[in-house]
Amino acid sequence: MAKVVVMPKLGLTMTEGTVSKWLKKVGDPVKSGEPFFEVETDKLTNTIEANAEGVLRHIFVEEGVTVPVLDKVAIIAAADEDISGLVSAAPAAAAAPAAAAAAAPAGEANSVLVIGGGPGGYVAAIRAAQLGGKVTIIERDSFGGTCLNRGCMPTKAMLHTSEIYEAATSSAGIGIIGKDVAVDWEKVQGFRAGVVEKLTSGVKALLRLNKVTSVTGEAVFTGPKTVKVGDKEYSAEKVIICSGSYPIIPGIPGLKGSKATIDSTACLSLDHIPESMVVIGGGVIGLELGSVYRRYGSRVTVVEMQPRVLPLMDGELTMLCEAKLRGEGLEILTSTSVVSVEDTGKGAKVKVKGPDGEKVLDAEKILVAVGRGPNTKDLGLDKAGITVKDGFIQTNEKQETNVPGVYAVGDCTGKLMLAHAAMAMGEVAAENAMGGDRIFKPEMSPSCAYVGPEFAGVGYTEERAKELGIAYKVGKFPTSGSGRSLVAGHTDGMIKILAGEKYGEILGVHILAPSATELIEEAALAIKLECTVKEFVETIHCHPTVAESVREAALNIDKKAIHIPNK
Repeated sequence: MAKVVVMPKLGLTMTEGTVSKWLKKVGDPVKSGEPFFEVETDKLTNTIEANAEGVLRHIFVEEGVTVPVLDKVAIIAAADEDISGLVSAAPAAAAAPAAAAAAAPAGEANSVLVIGGGPGGYVAAIRAAQLGGKVTIIERDSFGGTCLNRGCMPTKAMLHTSEIYEAATSSAGIGIIGKDVAVDWEKVQGFRAGVVEKLTSGVKALLRLNKVTSVTGEAVFTGPKTVKVGDKEYSAEKVIICSGSYPIIPGIPGLKGSKATIDSTACLSLDHIPESMVVIGGGVIGLELGSVYRRYGSRVTVVEMQPRVLPLMDGELTMLCEAKLRGEGLEILTSTSVVSVEDTGKGAKVKVKGPDGEKVLDAEKILVAVGRGPNTKDLGLDKAGITVKDGFIQTNEKQETNVPGVYAVGDCTGKLMLAHAAMAMGEVAAENAMGGDRIFKPEMSPSCAYVGPEFAGVGYTEERAKELGIAYKVGKFPTSGSGRSLVAGHTDGMIKILAGEKYGEILGVHILAPSATELIEEAALAIKLECTVKEFVETIHCHPTVAESVREAALNIDKKAIHIPNK
């Protein structure tokens, strides 16, 4: 019997929904309970399961169309069943979705044009719209940028699945014995793709909710505040450039043309777990993705030119992190460079040169993670008169370029190539574009890496404080002294705090511990508010938590720590 599928009511306040994607096409067989179509609301994206079996015979609502709840969206019926009565009884087909708002004409008051829909771009667009701006955002690929589509979020999804697998196979010591644990790689990749889809759909919904006009295509400047997308021009009173970055492939002989070479984007969507992998670059990206595949059983070697991995993080904690990663089975070669790459039948031979001379590494895959370059080459910035240095757009502390009313944020500026920094810059640029007076302070931005189990820092490292001649005191607390860390099995980390020698103001906090990326925000706030050690330690922390270890490190500055000997 034919089944009419309607727009579901997914919450008490939901009145309408948008069919963002059909997961079946007309003529496809449908099974009850399998994913059928996706619905966007102003809050989130939901995958709707089929509530009947048969064949998808008719679609009333095309992708991108918004209809009230309980309106008909499709018919599921037997292949030979007569559905003419149901189709003819349906209301007229919904009109194509209207744009959130008309693109602002040239020079219109409060008009803002945002180029790039990554973390910096979509945040800038939403913030400008909240402040009354008539905003148009142009994205050449997928909203969410590198972070949501090819970077932060899919990497964290892969890290999560690999951590679950490792816990399931390595917990016999605490009485948890996982028998016949296996990896379904297709489902692992499906989980990653599902996370990406939900987040990017959410960004599009937020833009629509804030009445931001979205345009798909590549923007090229034709003047200071005018761009062309295809054969159409867009102009605005203010422009915010958020064009992002791309992974660099260095000119190592044989590397670029090797069939084994992959960048971080390709590494996320491999069709199988490689037997071996050489990672060129011991920064955050290389260590995180290297750790993922090491947990899944790949033989992974990280090659880093610098004397240590994570060269911008605190040196002492980095050495602890490096030792832990080595102990887990990750081979790390520091002070080592890649000389050449030569393809073989099963991958490639990677010749490296280090302190002990040259040697050859066999690798099925070579992940290149040496850094990123700015996506500015094809923007036509010369037509806008915008100053660029080594490809990076130059801005002041208000994120404004040399052209008044034109701003730039995120990776394309080279200030701090982190998604959360891009978001902060986006808010600053949007508020200034709308008449505000805010500045971006990169020194207030935390950095993090999801290794060891987590590593985060904000403010001065000891190396930087010494370089600047700043007098400081240090407090440390090992995670071996934390009950919560002991339970979690992470007792080889440390929390370190730097404070001014004279006044005791917090200068830097560095955490190698479980949940370090969540704990660092307290430290960032302390630095922003010029908190002293005395004020910090007078703040009560919950027990048992890793957070109380941060307080213990602060107590140790003045040799007052309770749960370790004060040396």
